[in-house]
Amino acid sequence: MNGQKRADIKPGLEVDIVLKQDQASGKLTRGIVKDLLTKSPSHPHGIKVRLTNGQVGRVKQVISTNNANE
Repeated sequence: MNGQKRADIKPGLEVDIVLKQDQASGKLTRGIVKDLLTKSPSHPHGIKVRLTNGQVGRVKQVISTNNANE
């Protein structure tokens, strides 16, 4: 699942994001979603999120939905 639809992203999901400084290289960072920062229902570059470790980036892929709050 890609991270372009806000409805697909929830706190607790494990995701791969691209950080601002890694946009040129496309390097991905894995973490757990803490907050959703994008307000619109979708975004072509991915929904912007804050991870539990404080890093901010756009979701490129949802890894696991097992520990998400339903």
